[in-house]
Amino acid sequence: MAAFSERIPDPKMVMKYVIRIIGGIILLVFLVNILSFFTIVQPGERGLLLQFGTIKAIYEPGLHFQVPIVNKVVILDVRTQKNEVDVSAASKDLQEIQTRVALNYHADPSRVDQLYQNIGDEYETRIISPAIQESVKAITAQFTAEELITKRAQVKEQIRSDILNRLQTYFIVIDDLSIVDFNFSPEFDRAIEAKQTAVQQALKAENDLRRIEIEAQQKIATAEAEAESIRIQGEALKENADLIELKAVERWNGVLPAYMMGDTIPLLNL
Repeated sequence: MAAFSERIPDPKMVMKYVIRIIGGIILLVFLVNILSFFTIVQPGERGLLLQFGTIKAIYEPGLHFQVPIVNKVVILDVRTQKNEVDVSAASKDLQEIQTRVALNYHADPSRVDQLYQNIGDEYETRIISPAIQESVKAITAQFTAEELITKRAQVKEQIRSDILNRLQTYFIVIDDLSIVDFNFSPEFDRAIEAKQTAVQQALKAENDLRRIEIEAQQKIATAEAEAESIRIQGEALKENADLIELKAVERWNGVLPAYMMGDTIPLLNL
């Protein structure tokens, strides 16, 4: 009996453990409730204080007080975000264009209340992507496929301006726009390649023609110089007959002809 009684827990000790457990639970619940009275807004965010669904204030980054059940804080990101969209469009000359556009934007921190009230927190899918789609289609339709290549900077600026006009009413700030790529139909690519080949061939032919003209001019100049030299020498020979004999002597190698008519040695006037 003594051994059996030693194994029975002391009721007072059991009660202490129970009280401690219950106290811990109460403290935990209390801390959770206390924390629910506060919210933290991180850098690059804004908090919207809602009271029964009505926007009451815009919270800057930091620790803020709220009343549970009565209040709710919605966090919105105001940092620069990037949205890349693939757009299928047609050029002015009805060429199919596949365009990839990257847009950097952010919500206006001072107007996030109006943005949330009018659009909600899913504004990227509701207004950003559709605005990019519509703007790219509208602008590419104003240029031919070739102009989309040669006037890329102008096309980019017009798309950016059009998107800006569409989104500024929703308090979205445009930071930058990039046309990542223009892809054309295989037929158009072949036509561009053929045109480039034709231009290169025409340029080569023009260069060859210039080279031939220059060579011809050089030959004419050489021939004219030679003719002028011959003319000058001829006039000199006419004026001085002894010069003919001098030239002959200069060119004579000292060998007499094997056969001579008579006893005369030609061109030797001693």
